[in-house]
Amino acid sequence: MKKRVGIIFGGRSGEHEISIRSARTVIEQIDKDKYDVVPIAITQDGRWLNEGDALALLPDSTQTVLAGGIAENGGPIALLGDTAYKGLTRLEAKEDSEKLSRLDVVFPVLHGTYGEDGTIQGLLEMMDIPYVGCGVLASACGMDKAVMKTLFRDAGLPICKYVWLLRGEWERHSDTVIQQVEEKLGYPCFAKPANLGSSVGVSRADDVESLRKAIDLAAIYDRKIIIEEGLDMREIECAVLGNDNPKASLPGEYIIRDKEKKFLDYTEKYAGTGNNEFVVPAPISDELSNKIRQMAVTAFKAIDASGIARVDFFLRNDTGALLVNEINTMPGLTDASGYPKMWAGTGKPFSTVIDELLGLAFERHADLSRNKTVH
Repeated sequence: MKKRVGIIFGGRSGEHEISIRSARTVIEQIDKDKYDVVPIAITQDGRWLNEGDALALLPDSTQTVLAGGIAENGGPIALLGDTAYKGLTRLEAKEDSEKLSRLDVVFPVLHGTYGEDGTIQGLLEMMDIPYVGCGVLASACGMDKAVMKTLFRDAGLPICKYVWLLRGEWERHSDTVIQQVEEKLGYPCFAKPANLGSSVGVSRADDVESLRKAIDLAAIYDRKIIIEEGLDMREIECAVLGNDNPKASLPGEYIIRDKEKKFLDYTEKYAGTGNNEFVVPAPISDELSNKIRQMAVTAFKAIDASGIARVDFFLRNDTGALLVNEINTMPGLTDASGYPKMWAGTGKPFSTVIDELLGLAFERHADLSRNKTVH
């Protein structure tokens, strides 16, 4: 009997559109012989959409893939208190009857805040339903770049220099913040929202004026801002898959053809400008590749991750030093994203990756259920 997979996408974060693109890839690549897909969208203002309305947010080609299996006028998504049911259950009005459709597992293809930060994970934990990806703690720690770097440092992983601050500090004491950044980091540096991804709200600062603008921009997206030293380096990524015994893919690297580009921004990553190419394996030695894969697993374990993650590295051009930059606990899964490409380059097609992720979700849920039996 096929498992029913609820794929939640969209969401309230600045990465709403990337989430839709990721969901499209998952829906098109998932094994339809093993799984029935239930698309569940969350709008940018936080409304949960039924299957028919959710499907309308996806491209025509994706809608065709699911044609015939979706209720066009399905009822709302409902969290039911009936003790006969637990988990996320779809309530579909059918004239004078009601149909309850239990989901076996959820794949929250949500990036950024309210999806990758432990919030949706907490909801699914309370409903006792298996879900793909990291748990509440790992998601929250992986989302907050300042907390993440603290865990990396405690795990003995090398990281770049950084400072972090709250938006209120910036609004009250901007001159003090500027002085601290100049003393600890210098220029160039990068200001980022501490709890966002896909290069949203990230900008480079080469002087005081651009630093003020960069922090102002980051503060629009998050109350917590992190500022990192700018390095002459290459950016290399590594995909990780697993629970207690995770495995790392061959590393990949974005090769930027436009040498004037200071960093790979949102447009370069997702708009298909042709100025970059993601190469797997990255053009590095086997020795360095193995080191990256080992460090990626260490970073994964440092935040107690599970299921899926992508670890990003800096390889310094001046010293050859390898630094761990960050971990992404629900990486982009679009056709332009590195995570599927790295596993494909390692010999594992994305349909197989999806199947393994769902298996890992059931495995982790069973493991957590063991704890509940002793309380």
